[in-house]
Amino acid sequence: MNKHIFSFILITVVMALTTKAQDYQIALLKYNGGGDWYANLETSLPNLIAFCNEELKMNISTEQAIVEVGSQELFSYPFVHMTGHGNVVFSEAEIENLRAYLINGGFLHIDDNYGMNQFIQIEMKKVFPELEWIELPVSHPIFHQKFNFEFGLPKIHEHDNKRPQAFGLVYEGRLVCFYTYECDLGDGWEDTDVHHDVPKKHLEALRMGANIIQYVFLDEAMTQ
Repeated sequence: MNKHIFSFILITVVMALTTKAQDYQIALLKYNGGGDWYANLETSLPNLIAFCNEELKMNISTEQAIVEVGSQELFSYPFVHMTGHGNVVFSEAEIENLRAYLINGGFLHIDDNYGMNQFIQIEMKKVFPELEWIELPVSHPIFHQKFNFEFGLPKIHEHDNKRPQAFGLVYEGRLVCFYTYECDLGDGWEDTDVHHDVPKKHLEALRMGANIIQYVFLDEAMTQ
């Protein structure tokens, strides 16, 4: 069976399961290049998963998965989160694998933990040379799921005194990659004693994260 067809079938099955409250996982993306893909490893995604299970009544496995860019296991996860501070390098095989994953139903959330922007711009252009990043307007549905963000992406951590921005890659009418910049959602998801975030910012980050999850798993799944 052609691997792209297999990918499509597998992702479709996973998405279908989400609408039936079955158990499924989300994963942290492991990449090469020297950047710290493991930033926020201990509590970030686990806290977001717990929050989504409670607030959205979802049934995401509490066991956080880790998946490599070039692995066929990537197609087992309908949602993959990527973060870090430094360099990112995708091999030709990884570029092909990630592209196939995204155009066949997968979703990638990239969260700049400060310092990865210049690298992710280069590498994602290799994945989708025909696409340009689109800054998502505050009216986009991803900001208006269970939690309403009237002004769009919230500012969780200060980096360069810039406004938070949300960018997307849209392939054939579908948002396949959501990139959060100058925001640092992943840090906000962590236990509050890690970065000494005030409870308000911690909750704001979790709510925006839950909106992303709800948009991908519920809204998008129903259109498959």
